[in-house]
Amino acid sequence: MRVIVQRVKSSQVTVGNEVVGKIGRGLNLLVGIADTDTDAELEWMVRKCLELRLFPDEGGDHWQKSVQEVGGELLIVSQFTLYGDCRKGRRPSFDRSAAPKVAEDLYNCFVAKLHLSGLRVETGQFGATMQVLIENDGPVTLLLEKEKK
Repeated sequence: MRVIVQRVKSSQVTVGNEVVGKIGRGLNLLVGIADTDTDAELEWMVRKCLELRLFPDEGGDHWQKSVQEVGGELLIVSQFTLYGDCRKGRRPSFDRSAAPKVAEDLYNCFVAKLHLSGLRVETGQFGATMQVLIENDGPVTLLLEKEKK
């Protein structure tokens, strides 16, 4: 499983002309599901996303508080292209991406587990062509990976 974590001032996702998800201060999570991912990878990723200290404290000291501690919001967007392999040829290969039905089930499980945090959670639309507007704060952008052993 791969997640691009971005600390944001705001973020929104649009499908067609409709805004389907929008947040203020918090984290934008671009989520890629591998063909080998299980609930174990999801559990690890949920904890990591919620507990990473990416926000400053009240005194301005960086890297002191998690999204939970600041009461931030989460925008979660499925992104199978995170498993695109561009090492050969001119077109990416997506052989490592989970099949759409498997990926959708795991993505929905990931979203449900993040809802349990009590934070405001918004999402994109799985499988849709989306436009994502990200006002990155910092900028802070990290790649999280958890592969099945």
